Amino acid sequence: MAAATGAARDLSAYVAQHRELQGARPAADRPHVARLREAGIEAFGRLGLPTATRGNEQWRFTSVAPIANATFRHSPDGRTAPPTPDAVRSLAPWDERWTTLVFVDGRLAPGLSSPSGPDGLAAAALASTEAAADPRVAAELGRHAAPGQGGFLALNAAFLDDGALVAAPPGASGTVHLVFVSSDQPEPQVIHPRALIVAGENSELAVLESYVGMGDGSYFTNAVTEVVLGQGARVSHHLYLHESPAAFHIGSMRVSQGRDSAFASTSFSRGCRVGRNDVLVRLVGEGAECDLRGLYFTDGRQHIDNHMNVDHVSGHTSSAQYFKGILTDRSRAVFSGTTTIEKGAQKSEATQADKNLLLSQGARVNTKPSLVIFADDVQATHGATAGAIPEEQVFYMLSRGLDLEAATAFLIKGFANEIIDGIELEGLRDHLERYFETSMPRYRFEGFGKARAFGGPALRVA
Repeated sequence: MAAATGAARDLSAYVAQHRELQGARPAADRPHVARLREAGIEAFGRLGLPTATRGNEQWRFTSVAPIANATFRHSPDGRTAPPTPDAVRSLAPWDERWTTLVFVDGRLAPGLSSPSGPDGLAAAALASTEAAADPRVAAELGRHAAPGQGGFLALNAAFLDDGALVAAPPGASGTVHLVFVSSDQPEPQVIHPRALIVAGENSELAVLESYVGMGDGSYFTNAVTEVVLGQGARVSHHLYLHESPAAFHIGSMRVSQGRDSAFASTSFSRGCRVGRNDVLVRLVGEGAECDLRGLYFTDGRQHIDNHMNVDHVSGHTSSAQYFKGILTDRSRAVFSGTTTIEKGAQKSEATQADKNLLLSQGARVNTKPSLVIFADDVQATHGATAGAIPEEQVFYMLSRGLDLEAATAFLIKGFANEIIDGIELEGLRDHLERYFETSMPRYRFEGFGKARAFGGPALRVA
């Protein structure tokens, strides 16, 4: 069921900006991009943004009204002066050994990028002549994240211009970091990052996508990533989301896996005003497997939505989803999605789990893992939990001489470590460990009976 469109004024503003893009940066020399732009603006006119409050199950717990009701400016000419290298390195995980592409307000910043990589590995801007001549772009771009699949996908296609191409030929390997930076602008802006990742037969790729903001202002990031795995390919994908606290981020990833391929994705989401991580993985070839993991942390009135969907198309496939959330203040989180096992996908295995640590009485999480099974020879489980730090654990640590802040920090870090310790990309894992050591808010307890003698009743941000 199509969601209701946004207000006519909002649609008209996007249409006008689309015309401005077409005039400033025509895509006549890139016919595939030109076709996607036209298909995108046509689909967006039909679909609009998913603002409906009834019959809109996919967005039931996440309102996009703040996005639909705001005015965001799109700048097609990319006149923004790039930040300094030190400024970018302070915002995102960094390793000089990685092949790195940095995009500022949607445009490649060559002076901040280091695109050279292993022989055969393509890492280039979609607006480059190299990408325009690459047959993998014409074959795969827009095929998996088609404009007609939703309003945000349509809007991204309508403004398709620059972005990242990461492509590994058969048997190749490499690590690529895609950094999308939103600069501090005097008025709210919108950017539409795009990435196409193609892993050839028996190749092995590690890809980190980082989305970061330079200031504390409001802006809108509408990102789309397509990942295509050939037979036997292995892709280790990581998402680092650390936008401005006032930013809106809608990220959509579509993954198609061939026979005996393996896709593992770990996301870290550190709050924004409204953030959504929308993932659909299709296990097309027999023997394909995927592992989706995530850690999200919200405070204030931030909202994070992890919407995970896995479709077992073929037999002997496996999928696992494991997410953990840490919520404070009056923030909100959502975990939803569906694992579907098709009729022909016999001998498949699937698990879903979501665990949440609520550090204040005002924090809320809506969690809804679900299974849809049409095959009769499968193994599948799902579950979800949400609760406060157990009083007994707090009392035990206080009785051993730790103060409330240290005890709380140890317990929160221990809860998060199960996700962080599983990250194989060393630079990202080190960055997250430093973050938890230096940037975690300090808490104190007020309200637990046994802890009262040591410091008082409930947990809150100090």
